[in-house]
Amino acid sequence: MKAYQIRIELADSDPLIWRRVVMPAGATFYRLHQVIQTVTNFRECHLFAFELPDDNLRVTNDEEAYEERLHYKKHWKEIEQKMEEAGSEFAEMQRMQLQQLRTVIRKPSGIKVDSYLEKYGTIAYTYDYGDGWTFSIILEDERDDHYYVYPVLIDGAETAPPEDVGGLPGFYEFLTTYYDTTHPDHDDVTAWAQEQLFREYNPDFINSMLKFVMYKKTEWDKLNG
Repeated sequence: MKAYQIRIELADSDPLIWRRVVMPAGATFYRLHQVIQTVTNFRECHLFAFELPDDNLRVTNDEEAYEERLHYKKHWKEIEQKMEEAGSEFAEMQRMQLQQLRTVIRKPSGIKVDSYLEKYGTIAYTYDYGDGWTFSIILEDERDDHYYVYPVLIDGAETAPPEDVGGLPGFYEFLTTYYDTTHPDHDDVTAWAQEQLFREYNPDFINSMLKFVMYKKTEWDKLNG
């Protein structure tokens, strides 16, 4: 079975948080999103986006952005005319707004990743616009020896952040308190971590979850296809 060996890296993490995964070909961007979530400590609680600038394309679960794009397609002449009438004082703001409106928005369940992964080599993925997690999805190899219908984690390093921890600064502060049993907030932070389903890096657990999550999704697709 054709598959892609990808490396998932969390930008600016130090030491680098990364995962190497073999993922069957034919996956949608939503499936790739699920893989990223499963190999980290995230739980699909926030907006996300894959950026494909050479194609003027953003793949996202942001329904508001999708509806704004549809509205712009129907009324682009009037919208751009109003922006021009606003005057040069707001030129930079107008330029940014137009760039955003002109970007094609696609839903992640309706577009497959294969051709874009092969074309770009590296795809940027952002999750949770508040905490601002940015990942690089790097194509390392194309393989024909993958015998599973689900992705498999084959390597990686470092524990990933939990949900809503406050970005990288908050994560490193969290780790300091979490591992320091003498810290006055240790017990509270540990209890919060359990609520967030925080886990240290555990390849065996991740692979069991990849199999479980992807199998459930495959069966759902069959039943509702």
